[in-house]
Amino acid sequence: MDPATQTHCVLLLDLPPSALGGIDLLSFTTTPRFRGVKNLPPGLHFVFASSDMSLSVRHGAWFYVSPGGGAPQVFIKKWSPATEELVDETSQTSVMRWKANLGQIWKDALTPYRQTVPSGTSEEDDAAEESADWSSLTSRINATLLSRICGLNPDHWSLSSSSSAAQDLERIPGLDSSNSIINPEKELKFLPIDLKRTWREGATGRERTDAAQDRSWALGELVDHHCQGSNLRMREFEILGELQFCFLMVLTLNNSSCLEQWKRLLGLLLTSRQAIRERSQLYLQLLKTLSLQLTHCASMEASMFDMHEAGGGFLKPLLRRFKKNLDEFDGKWKSDIEEEFEELQEFLQQEFNWELDDSYVKRGMLELEDGERVEMDMNGADEDDETGEYAPTVVELSASQMKELRRSDVRQGGGARAAEEDEEDADLDDMDTRY
Repeated sequence: MDPATQTHCVLLLDLPPSALGGIDLLSFTTTPRFRGVKNLPPGLHFVFASSDMSLSVRHGAWFYVSPGGGAPQVFIKKWSPATEELVDETSQTSVMRWKANLGQIWKDALTPYRQTVPSGTSEEDDAAEESADWSSLTSRINATLLSRICGLNPDHWSLSSSSSAAQDLERIPGLDSSNSIINPEKELKFLPIDLKRTWREGATGRERTDAAQDRSWALGELVDHHCQGSNLRMREFEILGELQFCFLMVLTLNNSSCLEQWKRLLGLLLTSRQAIRERSQLYLQLLKTLSLQLTHCASMEASMFDMHEAGGGFLKPLLRRFKKNLDEFDGKWKSDIEEEFEELQEFLQQEFNWELDDSYVKRGMLELEDGERVEMDMNGADEDDETGEYAPTVVELSASQMKELRRSDVRQGGGARAAEEDEEDADLDDMDTRY
């Protein structure tokens, strides 16, 4: 093979027969002659594989193709039959041998890189047509972000369907995960988000209430103390990078922990009212990112994003709350955000029949075919209007009830102290028994 015709490529070696393989947004069933993908464009890429097309655990790895001239880059990943995972080829002897023999497999065993598969021209069975949005979907992901989440392993930032953040692990009392005979899964180091506590340490009363309703303080804390960018804009965009990472790992690996973090990030961003004004560029890019992501939700297996659920799952209420907060601001600064949100709103209305404003009938009389009239209402209408069971209620306590409440608090405090004393006595008894 003429070296001048060689391009960047990734080798996927030792895959089982009829295994699932994929790169970026394209997945396919491999054939016995398949050895990898050639003609890779510069930028970040993600390869993944599993032993078959069923619901088996998928393993994947990120790598970076450098732009510019120089010798073409060759990335070598291989399937480990012992652990059933995709690993990096670390043997320099094997790496040199495969590079020297590329000419033998270049034409027939390496498929050209593409993200769309024209009908009737697929080289692999079950190839799925995907759009060419990969570069936009990864625009905020970089090596620093991948190293923080997946560990410092350049060009093989790996994870699997079972990889999880610590807060998403299902803890089983009495079971020490370090003693498991199964290879422990990699822990994902996500940005720490706790939507149940979005106020500063020591906050009380009204400050807590405001911070729970407007999570701008928690967002600022995340940007200032946990993101690693060199300036404010880069730190803000790191949050978008993690949002992109999580979405793509759900899309390709069906990783449930990434799905939970994707929801947490949106739950924080879309409920931070004051931040919309203070970080307008962040929110403009957020809406562009989210719009592109939602166009790919139809590709998701098992409807993990809940887009077709009654009431719109978790996302529709968040978007309605964001729109309400945005409408409360005045000024020309928000015109770009409003325009982007209107495009998103139009897409959601056409694709999922979502209504994000209040200009629709929530309750009314519906006449059936037999002439009978019944009263109908929309799901969640009471919650939106704060009526019915969602209506706020003010409870006035009598003097005797207040006295009983204080007495109950005292009893609970005394009970806790008594329990601590009993525990200390039990520890002393155990020490006497042992020694």
